[in-house]
Amino acid sequence: MGLGPFRSRRPHATLPAMDCDFLVIGGGIAGVSVAARLAALGSVILFEAEPALAFHASGRSAALYEPQYGPPPIVALSMASGDEFRSLPGLLSPRGLMLVARADQEAAFREDVVAMQFTPLPVEDARIRVPVLNPNKVALAAVADHGWDIDTDRLIQHFARALRANGRIVTGARVTALAAEPGGWRATHAGGTVTGRMLFNAAGAWADEVARLAGVRPLGLQPMRRSMARIPAPGGHDVSGWPMLFGPGEDWYAKPDAGALIVSPAEEHPMDPHDAWADDMVLAEGLARYEEMVTEPVTRLLASWAGLRSFLPDRAPALGRDPGHPSFIWVAGQGGYGFQSAPAASQLVADLVAGRTPAVDAATVAAVDPGRFSNARNGSTAA
Repeated sequence: MGLGPFRSRRPHATLPAMDCDFLVIGGGIAGVSVAARLAALGSVILFEAEPALAFHASGRSAALYEPQYGPPPIVALSMASGDEFRSLPGLLSPRGLMLVARADQEAAFREDVVAMQFTPLPVEDARIRVPVLNPNKVALAAVADHGWDIDTDRLIQHFARALRANGRIVTGARVTALAAEPGGWRATHAGGTVTGRMLFNAAGAWADEVARLAGVRPLGLQPMRRSMARIPAPGGHDVSGWPMLFGPGEDWYAKPDAGALIVSPAEEHPMDPHDAWADDMVLAEGLARYEEMVTEPVTRLLASWAGLRSFLPDRAPALGRDPGHPSFIWVAGQGGYGFQSAPAASQLVADLVAGRTPAVDAATVAAVDPGRFSNARNGSTAA
């Protein structure tokens, strides 16, 4: 169900003057990409609470485009994002994927092979590609070539340039109050107040808090911490050509990055919204799972950090109008799939605003409609 077409960039005669057409809260990949699409429809102001764009989850991403990864709505959006990714020079670079498992993990290994469309590979051949695999532990291996590194900074800047064509980015501007007004919304921050006709909630882990601030019922968003560590290249190997490595059930992963490896325990621990940091014990447990499968011990960390991947109860995002407030638009709940789905997700939101038929199929549009939570609860969203 659409938002109804957005027909005018100018105030209607019966409505008060507005500072812009579209207010966007959140400067991660979700907010920046949506704001860029909206700039073709009207004037935009984007607020980011932190001093720079992509400060939280977007700045701490593993930065992988793997379109088969995620629940069906995410897969559909990720697949639909491929053409734009491939049209931007230098945005994607081949990485590939490798799944490795012990003999006692065969059941989980087989499930992942089917779910993520891997091709089984003899362990001897896997060790040619990744020489540090432990032959005494790795009993099963499989590979896939549908995985690419994303130059996340390039993508953020691509959308930021489009946004600036008809809008502005205000960083270090935490919105402290939101009020519905005739014909739009008023947002208050330390620098003053701004008004806009539509309000877009792309606040990541803080999206439900923004909804409460606006007097809109939250959807039940749950931020989940994921810890990461950067370690030196094992054994001094050149890791640049290695695939991204996964344990079965994604209980750890390791990804080459700038001559080193990023290793994660791939945990999902519920958290309140905050500037996340790595849990040392959880990180140590994940590093131990990785270390078991290789011949080179982890002797030191170059760095560690964490991010919050935020999920709605059905793990699909919310993209579209709030069922009770048509001028309040959700762009939230992307989980760990924000970068790989951003081009199509932002285009879907813009299509709904403009009253255009979305490029993605109707089933996907319905699956990400925020109204699905009201429908499931007989008209009441989560409080």
